[in-house]
Amino acid sequence: MNRRGFLKKTAAGAAAGTLGFPMIAKAQAAKTFHWKMTTTWPAGSPFYQSGPGSAEAFAKKVEVMSNGRLKIKVFAAGELLPAFEGFDACSAGTVEMNHGVAYYWAGKTFASQYFGTVPFGMSYLGQHAWLWEGGGLQLWEEVYKPFGLVPLPAGCTGVQMTGWFKKPVNSVADLKGLKMRIPGLAGKVYAALGVDVKLLPGGEIFPALERGVIDAAEWVGPYLDQKLGLQNAAKYYYTTGWHEPSTTTEIVINKKAWDSLPADLKEIVIYTAKAMDIEGLLWLETKNAQALNELVEKDGVKVSTLPPDVVKRLKEATADTLSSAAAKDPLVKKVHDHYFAFKKKHDFWAKVSETHFATQVRDL
Repeated sequence: MNRRGFLKKTAAGAAAGTLGFPMIAKAQAAKTFHWKMTTTWPAGSPFYQSGPGSAEAFAKKVEVMSNGRLKIKVFAAGELLPAFEGFDACSAGTVEMNHGVAYYWAGKTFASQYFGTVPFGMSYLGQHAWLWEGGGLQLWEEVYKPFGLVPLPAGCTGVQMTGWFKKPVNSVADLKGLKMRIPGLAGKVYAALGVDVKLLPGGEIFPALERGVIDAAEWVGPYLDQKLGLQNAAKYYYTTGWHEPSTTTEIVINKKAWDSLPADLKEIVIYTAKAMDIEGLLWLETKNAQALNELVEKDGVKVSTLPPDVVKRLKEATADTLSSAAAKDPLVKKVHDHYFAFKKKHDFWAKVSETHFATQVRDL
């Protein structure tokens, strides 16, 4: 009798479970979120707006992996908002996400720039080790908390080119009075050397350079620069990678919207951002190799390095700019000290691994 009673109760419990808890779980799983993401990029812009590693690729992967539970509609710059208004819109909750680079928000908080890239700072391996595993992301969250935003690294260009110049740069004197499109910390450094710095969205760079509104411009690297047609507006193409050794794209998420997501969707968003970090970089490395050869062989572009005395002066100005900002703001100092403490340790490892291979082994 006890056995029959036990089995009867077990069957009743199973039936209740079938009609109860799984139905609740199913109802929760069925909830669909419809979000909007604005970007700072022109429509169709490779790497940033469309294609591997882009905002649109991110949105598609999230929708597939969530089985349609999180749908993100992506708006290029100008489609819903002007290029640089997405940060504020996301902060206000007008949109749930924005895709850009942290240095665009330097006017809101100087500390944001360390999470985009730092002149003479770390390359991809060091920068993204710091962000994902070295405590950088937690600092980034602290910096964006007053704005009600949650940040995620979501792509990287690797080392960028110094940029396109209509005339050669032979000395520091050639920079004085030069009108140049350049964002972020590098813009502040150039300004310290007398450059007339302009912040233009990607879609406005070519016409400004072609018409002589600016004398020089940096965008990204060979492939994306080629797509903008910058080789048709200037022929002197400089490289050192000094100003953007590892430019990280970001996704910022409205905090209230983020908190509304169940845990599994949050994990999907985080791991999709990590996927973009790698996927975009590998794709762009492949494209850059091909594009640089084409620019030189077909378009007659002159690839040069900046003179050593110019690079030295830029490095000095960078140190002055960063130390001055850190002295004025405790939060900037906190981020600055953390970044460079990690860099010091990573530089030692990089010297005996990547740097040694590149400078003393690879070309033997």
